[in-house]
Amino acid sequence: MSEKKSNGGKFFLGAALGAIAGAVAGIVMAPKSGEETRKDIKEASDKAIKDGKEASNKFFSRFNKDDIEDEVEEVKEEVKEKAEDVKEKVEKKVEEVKKETKKPAEKKPAAKKPAAKAEKK
Repeated sequence: MSEKKSNGGKFFLGAALGAIAGAVAGIVMAPKSGEETRKDIKEASDKAIKDGKEASNKFFSRFNKDDIEDEVEEVKEEVKEKAEDVKEKVEKKVEEVKKETKKPAEKKPAAKKPAAKAEKK
């Protein structure tokens, strides 16, 4: 999914939380009786739910099934291409390692053994 679509969801969530926090703060800080405050909270929560549903419907109506399927197909193709690239690189390295292990070991001159000292009689 593109960054633009992802950021839209984050913006929507932030706006909704900000609106709720503002409504709650306004209601709680208002000098009213408990009954009036509870009524205001109920009305505000009902309005917030209604507004949230409308905003959610508006936000998600921008996406349709075909767009989502196209996006998924695009991502699948990108992943498939990357996987093929990695596979080719791994196969190349495996062949290099096989070649290196098949090469005969370089012969180094044998180390001279220390000469045995003649025993004194």
